[in-house]
Formats: sequence, C-alpha cells, structure tokens
Amino acid sequence: MAKAKGRVLAIGGSDSGAGAGIQGDLKTVAALGGYATTAVTAITVQDTRGVHDRFGVPARLVEAQARAVLADIGADAIKTGMLGSLEIVHAVARVLDGPARKIPVVVDPVLVSTSGATLLEPRARSAFVSLLIPRARLLTPNIPEAQVLTGVEIATLDDRRRAGERLLGMGAKAVLLKGGHAKGAAVIDLLMSADGESLFEGRRSTSRHTHGTGCTLASGVATGLALGLTLDQAVAAAWAYTAEAIRQAPGLGKGHGPLEHFWAARQKK
Repeated sequence: MAKAKGRVLAIGGSDSGAGAGIQGDLKTVAALGGYATTAVTAITVQDTRGVHDRFGVPARLVEAQARAVLADIGADAIKTGMLGSLEIVHAVARVLDGPARKIPVVVDPVLVSTSGATLLEPRARSAFVSLLIPRARLLTPNIPEAQVLTGVEIATLDDRRRAGERLLGMGAKAVLLKGGHAKGAAVIDLLMSADGESLFEGRRSTSRHTHGTGCTLASGVATGLALGLTLDQAVAAAWAYTAEAIRQAPGLGKGHGPLEHFWAARQKK
C-alpha cells in the first residue's frame, strides 16, 4: 500500500461566509497538515445568520471535478458534506464505486442547515441511505440527522446507541453520533463500530460561534485518516482540534460565527 500523503477530497457546498462547507473543509485540512482538493456541489448565499439562497451545480460537473482531481492528484481520504440533489447523490456514488472505491470515506449527512434551510432534497434521502451510507468508513450525524435517518427518537445516550446500531445495520463501518444538540453541561459524542464504542466528552461551550463545527470535525477525521491514523486516533485528534477551534473563535458576524481553524498557527506567533 502506498504511503499516505494527507490528500483529502472534499465534496460539498460552498459557504460564502467561509465558516462551513468547502471553505471550512479547506481550512481544516490545511491546519491539520493535509492537502485538500474539492468538488463543489452548490453555491450558497450564506452568512452567520443562515442560508439565504443556493444554486446547485449540475451533477455531471460535480462528478467531473471529483474524477479530475482523483486522476491527477489522487486522495488518501474523501469527505462528503452537502450534496443537495438526488442526481448529485448518484454522481458521488459513481465516483465512490469507480476511481475512489479503495479510499476511506467520511460521510457527513448534511440534511438541513442550522437556520432550517433544506440542504438535501427529501427525494434524495433514500438514495443517500442505500448508496452512500454503506460506503462510509465513518458516518457523522448529529442528533436531528440521526433521527431523520433512523426514525429513532433520541433523548438519552442509550437512544443514541440504538440509533447508532441502526446506522451500522444500514452498512456504515462506523458511526460518530454527535451530541451537540443534547441538553446538559457536557457534550458527549459517541463513536460506534463493530469493535465497540468510545465516548468523547467535554464541557459544553456557551459560545454562539459554532458555525461549521460538523464540517470541521468530519474534515478533521478525514485528514487524520489521510495521514495514516487509525479511526480512533483520527476521531480523537479531530475532536480535540474542533473543541479548541470553538474556544478560540474570533467572534465574527451577527449570528452563529465561524471557528478559529488556524488556532495552532496563531499560538506560535
């Protein structure tokens, strides 16, 4: 097997506010020592207050972007985010079945934005479940996403375990069920696989500057995998990185502001 080079292909939507989406992916991969390429699925009109408009990229161009960078630069891991349409779900599945079939994939099931905008059309959900979840080395749903995908009402940690088992049954190799939407003084993320489970726990931040947290965490895991870490190591490193990026958020915007993706580099100045 060729030595991992830290190359990550990020497939997702553009965020004009640059806190989440492709821009958040690029920052995360660069901050963690990887090299990111992209396949843009949509252009959004977005700031810290929400998604105000969007324009989907034709599926054939999404597929062409991914195939072009895979054929030339290659990838050691892939991260998917906002896909938007049924046609793009099918296009991404073709890429994952073709030139990317041996590359580990971190699938972030971006269904709805924090402000309530639909980011994956409802008619695409069954295809997402049947085509992308079985290809996931890691699936990273938050609680609302896990509820939509599984039909399990989640109120407790045991509820999350039940939802995680159902997602594993859908074909995901591992599931990181994020606990940011749960109540309580602590945030607990649950990593589940056939090998068992691990908990990642920290004090809940009171900051409103949490835009892009999910994208950052998933991209961080993909970068760890691309650099040759085990899944447990990659999740632990991404979790610690994201927690510190929230703590050091620059306080920009009038809504849910972006994280500080380059906090480590700024500390060295």
